[in-house]
Amino acid sequence: MIRALRVAGLVMLVLGWASMAFAQTDCKTLVPASPWGPNDQTGATNRVTSAVTKAAAAEIKEGKVVPMSYVLTDGVPLFGTRFSKTILTATTLAPGAALGENQLTYMEDTWLSQSHVGTHLDGMGHIGRRDCYYNQIAMGKFINQNNMTKLGLEHLKSFATRGVVVDMVKVFQAAGKLKTNPGCKKPCLDKGTLITAADIQAGLKMYNVTLREGDILAIHTGWGNLFEQFPAQNALYNSGEPGIGKDAATWLISQKIVAVGTDTWAVEVIPGESPKEAFIVHQMLLTDNGIHIIENVRTDLIAAEAASTGRATFFFNMTVPRAVGLTGNFVAIDAIQ
Repeated sequence: MIRALRVAGLVMLVLGWASMAFAQTDCKTLVPASPWGPNDQTGATNRVTSAVTKAAAAEIKEGKVVPMSYVLTDGVPLFGTRFSKTILTATTLAPGAALGENQLTYMEDTWLSQSHVGTHLDGMGHIGRRDCYYNQIAMGKFINQNNMTKLGLEHLKSFATRGVVVDMVKVFQAAGKLKTNPGCKKPCLDKGTLITAADIQAGLKMYNVTLREGDILAIHTGWGNLFEQFPAQNALYNSGEPGIGKDAATWLISQKIVAVGTDTWAVEVIPGESPKEAFIVHQMLLTDNGIHIIENVRTDLIAAEAASTGRATFFFNMTVPRAVGLTGNFVAIDAIQ
């Protein structure tokens, strides 16, 4: 018992030293300051002002709702060692267990999962450079075993803004450079396919759209068709993906968007452009510019709507639990036209 306590004490001491070491980093040399001030923990949702939301509401012409999130269920592809499991509690359905003279019964669920599963949002506390996160915050000083004490989802503002979809399948088809994967039951960009700024601009030009400050961009690659085939194609889905590179990320940053989402599990191209860099686009968007990433977005339906109506813009409605200290969470998205 005494030995166990000594070991536990040593572990806590080591963790304390690690935390102190992290806190010594000068984050001003690694991460840019937020344009919204030294106390900002919100990021690009600062751009969703009342004027931006009002202008976005003009995109609603018919009130048609198009879902842009996949159902959250056991068995969908998950990155790395992530897991999810649902457990139903229905004890009052057992014989004689109903409550009261009115024989009331009820059921509840337990959802065991990481937050970055299914269609989900990457928050400001998800990605950093060393221990330096968005707005030069040295996160080693602001974490405990339960959550973060800075940059949690509770600091988010609204995502009620204009959405724009670009169809990379059509762009690559038109350019004669579409290489699809045989695992997809519909045309898709193959894993490792790099999407450039010029490709996104070509997708916007197809529908005569320009990005404006406060927009959210949805990129359709067709890779999500593999997600829909779960669990049969989970390994293929997770083996890589088409996505944007540093060139496209740099241009999107200049457009002052709020978020970018794709029908892939990481938004950026995998394998990446350089084997020496790990998820560099995540750092560019989240850490350096506060621009959110939305992964595993269902884009096929809104891309089809754009093709049939000639309209690539819509009102983007996304529900994000403002959970204290979380790095991200699964979300529900609707495109309203």
